Amino acid sequence: MPRYRISRDDGQSDQIAGQSFASYDEAYAVLERYYRDLCCSDEREYYRIEEDLGDVG
Repeated sequence: MPRYRISRDDGQSDQIAGQSFASYDEAYAVLERYYRDLCCSDEREYYRIEEDLGDVG
């Protein structure tokens, strides 16, 4: 079963980036709350949800 993680578009790490979730919907809910709290602000970071492949190799 895949896991999903949140990463920042600029590659930096913070309290949100790096979190891992059992479902895409769980990760999306975290970002939805973050963006809702900062509506229309230029001070926000940009995140994406990616499938967490772990240590492949």
